[in-house]
Amino acid sequence: MGQLKDTIKGLGNEIAGNAKQVAGDVRNDPAQKAEGKVQEKKGELQQGLGKVKGALGDRI
Repeated sequence: MGQLKDTIKGLGNEIAGNAKQVAGDVRNDPAQKAEGKVQEKKGELQQGLGKVKGALGDRI
């Protein structure tokens, strides 16, 4: 179950991060764009953790 939870949270963070990056481009706001990149990377890591949990059977 942890695999699915991490994957969904990761996907949500990636989507939100991408939206922040677009908003930062539109507003010409480098801080918001950078925040979006960080959130996107966080999402990618969460999804990776979900894959590891899936491979190990949620034993971590």
